[in-house]
Parts: sequence; structure tokens; C-alpha cells
Amino acid sequence: LPAASGLAEMGAHWIHGPSPGNPIFRLATSYSLLGPEAAREENQQVEVGGHPLLPSVTYGSSGKALSPTAVSEARHLFDTLLESARAFQGTKELPAPSVGQYLRGEIARRVPALGEGREDARQLQLAVLAACLKLECCISGTHSMDLVALEPFGEYVSLPGLDCTFPGGYSSLPDCMLSALPEGTVLLNKAVRTIQWKGSFREEGDEARDFPVRVECEDGDAFLADHVIVTVPLGFLKEHHQDFFQPPLPQRKVEAIRRLGFGTNNKIFLEFEKPFWDPQQQLLEVVWEDESPLEEPGTYLEANWFKKLIGFVVLQPPEQHGHVLCGFIAGKESEYMEMLSDEEVLGTMTRLLRTLTGNPHLPTPRSVLRSRWHSAPYTRGSYSYVAVGSSGDDIDALAQPLPEDPEDPRPLQLLFAGEATHRTFYSTTHGALLSGWREAERLNQLFQA
Repeated sequence: LPAASGLAEMGAHWIHGPSPGNPIFRLATSYSLLGPEAAREENQQVEVGGHPLLPSVTYGSSGKALSPTAVSEARHLFDTLLESARAFQGTKELPAPSVGQYLRGEIARRVPALGEGREDARQLQLAVLAACLKLECCISGTHSMDLVALEPFGEYVSLPGLDCTFPGGYSSLPDCMLSALPEGTVLLNKAVRTIQWKGSFREEGDEARDFPVRVECEDGDAFLADHVIVTVPLGFLKEHHQDFFQPPLPQRKVEAIRRLGFGTNNKIFLEFEKPFWDPQQQLLEVVWEDESPLEEPGTYLEANWFKKLIGFVVLQPPEQHGHVLCGFIAGKESEYMEMLSDEEVLGTMTRLLRTLTGNPHLPTPRSVLRSRWHSAPYTRGSYSYVAVGSSGDDIDALAQPLPEDPEDPRPLQLLFAGEATHRTFYSTTHGALLSGWREAERLNQLFQA
């Protein structure tokens, strides 16, 4: 979305793991869409484990920057514990059902040693760990890491490479991909009401040929087909699968839809006349110094929603974007934020930044823009995670084409793609792309048979 001066990505932001194993990176490179930095060999080999590494400053709620040493110590501990949470695949006796409970248990065991036994240092370490959990909620697209299943957590694969952005916006990639298609192939703003399958549908005036699938749009238009690839978000399926498909989906798929997690991660863009941050700072992080991962946070959304915000990324380069901060916030607090007016969000963000910087005269941002992925009727959230009670098998069940019987005379009527159908790359654009290629290849095989 072009903002006041530059470009604001309302959806996908980074290429996660830009290296040869990532099809988004390969395509972007072949279309020459990336800056010189992204293409550097050494950048493609950096292992960041899904976290963009940016020069950062961490503000505490007491109104000053926190000691980088204290912050990085706690962060290093968190990263180590998070890494250890990936080791439970196939384990029968789990230490906890969720990633959140496991991490809290591990942190609790280490409390006596935190901050070398000094109470104030220990409290700061706990506060930073609480902030790390919120960041992880954004990455997982969940309200709480207590909702993310421990056993399958390690199945998600992080590709190597220093996360990078598209100088011309993420949409420059699909634009290039679409340019190869014949004019009029793609219809936009054509919402689908129902997909009827297992049918026998005929075009008017053509009695010779019948089709098993009929796609009916909200404007009354209908399309007949042998095969339909469904890529609607899992959040939409959770709400509408029973009336969206006729006949309804088989039980196994319905249960996979119900069990898998789908949460919200939103962005809040703030544009400033001039920056209050140093030019080398690319990430302003937030730590509430009285918080601890071992205590339940206050659930009073109205008063506390902004405390879930993990901080702000500085959009680069300022020559292109102007002076813009992009905040990230996940979960119920993020969904509450969607209900507020621009004025309320702007006012709260201004107060927040004044508190963090200790500068009561910090200028108000000149504009605010935010995503509202939970309110969006066709997404109802951002992306999927493997929730407690589900597993990677549910992802595979969601990806399974219909009808289920491989001997059916009309095979592959409904095929399913999208990030939530990729077992190791769910929640990413490269997972979404690979899932689409997977289903296209299924049809290729059928046509060649």
C-alpha cells in the first residue's frame, strides 16, 4: 500500500531465509527485484532462525534505554531455551503440552541464577524474557505461546539467509508472475459464495459435457470446472467451511481445520516529520520492566492492549519511506486494536513513545496506518500455527485433495493450497508458493497419466 511518502507492506514483510532453498528468493532474484545486499553470498548463509537481525535499542517502561548487555544476556537465554523446545518431536513423555508452558518451566528453574542473584538484575532479565515471549507470539501468529503445541514445534523449518525486503514492495513479485499470463486470465474482486463438488453440472446449450464442480460467486456468476484449487486462509475456513462447500467436507478435514491454530499479527505504521531515533537504529524494542513470564499478565484489554506491542522496525531506507516506524502486535490485544479509531491508536502510540523515551515533548506522528487482519472477512487473522491438540498430520489432512477415494472417476475435484497446508513452512509466503506448485504438479501428473 503506498503510504504518505513511501510504501507500507500491510501483509508479508520479509523474505524469511533468502537463500537458494527459498523459491520466493529464487523468483525475486530471477526478476531482479532485490537490492544488492540481499544477493550477497555471505548474506545467504547467515543462520538467523527466523528472526531478522537488526541494529536495535531497547527501551524500558521507566523511560530510558536498557543496558544492551543485560538485554542480550536474557535474549540469548531465551533463544537457547526456544531452540531446546524444538527437540520433542516423537517424544511420548512431554515436559509440557505447549511451548509457552515448557519455556516458563525452564525459566522458573533458572530464576535463582538470573541476574547473578541481584534482585533488580533478575527482575530486568525476567522482563526481557517476557518481551521475548511476545515477539515469539508475533512470529507464530498466536495470542499466547501456551496455545502452540510443543511436540510438533520443531517440524517448522527455518531457511538460512539474512531476512530482506522487496525495495519495490512484496507485490512486485506477483505482478511479475502475473505478467506472463494471457490478458483476462485473472479475475479480481470476485468473491466466491459456494463451491459445489461431486456434482454433474452442464453449461447452457452444451449437453455433451458435464463438470463435477461449480463455483458460485457472490455476484451470481458461476464457473464450471473439473478442478478447483482452494487457497482461502485457514481463518476463513474455520468460520465458513460448512456453508462454503456443498456437500460439506469430510470429517477428517473438518477436524484438521478445527484443531489447527490461526491467529492475528498486525502492524501499526507511524509516520514522523523527522526521526527521534538515531540513524543507525533499525529496531526499537519495548520492555515493561515490571513484567515477568512467570506471572499472568493483566487481561484488561482496554487499559493494557498496547503492552503486547513488541516494538518498532524502522522502515529502510528513509529516502524511500520517509521516517516511518512499523510496530508489531499479536493476539487478542491486536484484535482489540482493530476496533479502535485511528485517533485512539495514534494517541496511545504517542503516549507510549513518550513514556519509553522519557521525552514528554516527543512530537505526535503525522499519520497512522495499520493492518486489520482479524476484521478482514476473507482472512479472519494472519497465519497458522500448530496448536495444542493438533499436529503436522492435521496440516497434511488439510492439504489432502478431494474426493478422498483415489479410484474416483472424477479425481482431484478440490485441491487445497495456502500456507496452512505446508507442513514445514506454514505461516510463510514461501510455504504458500510451494503449496500452490505442489497442487499444480498434482494436476500436471493427472493430465500426463
